[in-house]
Amino acid sequence: MTKRRQFVQGIAALSGFSLASCGWQLGNINSARNSGSRNLYIYTWTQYVDQELVQAFTAESGLKVVVDVYDSNEVMLAKLLAGGGGAYSLIYPSDYMVQKMEAQGLLIELNHDRLSGLGQLFPQFQNPSYDPNNRHSIPFNWGTTGLIYNSEILKDAPEDWDYLWQNQSILNKRMTLLNDVREVMGATLRMLGYSYNSKDENQIKAAYEKLVELKPAIASFDTDAWQNQMLAGDLTLAMCYSVDAIKVTRENPQLKYVIPRSGSSLWTDTIVIPKSAPHIDEAYAWINFILQPQVAAMISQRMNIATPNSAGFEKLPDEIKNNQNLFPPTAVLEKCERITPLGELEDIYERYWTRLTSN
Repeated sequence: MTKRRQFVQGIAALSGFSLASCGWQLGNINSARNSGSRNLYIYTWTQYVDQELVQAFTAESGLKVVVDVYDSNEVMLAKLLAGGGGAYSLIYPSDYMVQKMEAQGLLIELNHDRLSGLGQLFPQFQNPSYDPNNRHSIPFNWGTTGLIYNSEILKDAPEDWDYLWQNQSILNKRMTLLNDVREVMGATLRMLGYSYNSKDENQIKAAYEKLVELKPAIASFDTDAWQNQMLAGDLTLAMCYSVDAIKVTRENPQLKYVIPRSGSSLWTDTIVIPKSAPHIDEAYAWINFILQPQVAAMISQRMNIATPNSAGFEKLPDEIKNNQNLFPPTAVLEKCERITPLGELEDIYERYWTRLTSN
């Protein structure tokens, strides 16, 4: 099960934040006002939507926002398929999960005439491979997967995934890998010169065997706990998501984040409206709110996430715009791949993963 990267706590100091000051218009939600239905239910990641932001939206729109959370794409999908998601008008799946949900007929096709600001997205987010022309989703934020290390201990920065194997004795029991089959197998495949999304069983097996060699030196497969361990000095290196790395490096500048030169994964989190959504007008109102440049910039700055909104990007301070961990240069991104659904082959990945992590 793919565990979700945990976003930093909340957007602080949003007092005085006004949607009106952002030039935001309520748009066509009069029907919602008149219907007597005042709640907008959102299903999103743990600690994702900040209450200050929710309150600002409510103050201007009159719509009460109720947030439920999940910690993995798979948990969210299972709930929807079991019929437990009928109250939600908005969900925040990751890119590959958009493909799965669309294939199962769970998403409405968005009416772009009802959305404001799509043209302000960076070009690469206006026609993403996981959802051409944003037919079913709107990008919310994006990032990379890489390595964070203690530069006081490791004087030479890790440059690629093979650093883990080459320095296995130094890193022994002082490194962690993500608890994520597709990320860990994908990174190893990439190191071997293959695709993150390899469909070749021989290549998948080779990646597994390479990881077996590294297994004795791995402290754990972990997605979240490494942060406190790294800050406490108990770890020297961890595989992680950029959003978490940036938070930790701000707490301790001696900790550095790198994107391996052979390439890594590039992920995007999105906003979708499920076909079971009870309140479509309210859902569009929230999306238009999020698409406002000032709102996008505020979220990016406070939550250490990379906005896909070019107009919002321009409102960020230079120190954030120039942060290459947050906004990597094109040359780096060109070597990264999105994780894509692999159908029945995912069972093969899972089989090797179970074998690797259970021994």
